[in-house]
Amino acid sequence: MKNLGLLLLYTVTLALANPAQADLAAAAAAREGDMKKLILHDAPKTRDMVEFMTFEGEPLKMSDFQGKWLVVNFWATWCAPCRKEMPMLSELQTELGGDTFEVLTIATSRNPPPAMKAFFDDIGVTNLPLHRDPKSTLARGLGVLGLPATLIIDPDGNEVGRMTGDADWSSDSAKAVLRALIGAEG
Repeated sequence: MKNLGLLLLYTVTLALANPAQADLAAAAAAREGDMKKLILHDAPKTRDMVEFMTFEGEPLKMSDFQGKWLVVNFWATWCAPCRKEMPMLSELQTELGGDTFEVLTIATSRNPPPAMKAFFDDIGVTNLPLHRDPKSTLARGLGVLGLPATLIIDPDGNEVGRMTGDADWSSDSAKAVLRALIGAEG
């Protein structure tokens, strides 16, 4: 019981000393199931964000989304785990998307636009963007080595978390992790 009291005192002291770290700790504590694979960084990582593009070919940068928490998912039309994961990301966007949070999906490498559209049509996803990174410039710059890969970006454009491989992003654990992070800004 004494150890539990000391742990509680330490946690409260940490929260008062560094609120952002306390929210990161809450996010880390919420990881269960697939979310155990999510790596949360001790400190946000500044990333050079090169351009990617809209479905129509217009240039975009991550800074275009500054001020929002982002779940950035790199995927490809040939990726079976991506097909499984995308509806869960869609559900996450439906539930948490808004002024402070957004799911961005970016098809990296050679993914013909008609195949991208067919991929989303086949799985019934209508609320996520069809962004493209045809030469994998953004993915390489961010160190994405396998697909699917999902990065959590804070409102300042820094990477705070990363997962390689598919996960149930519509799970209670995923939502708890993200709510803990988003709450840090609120």
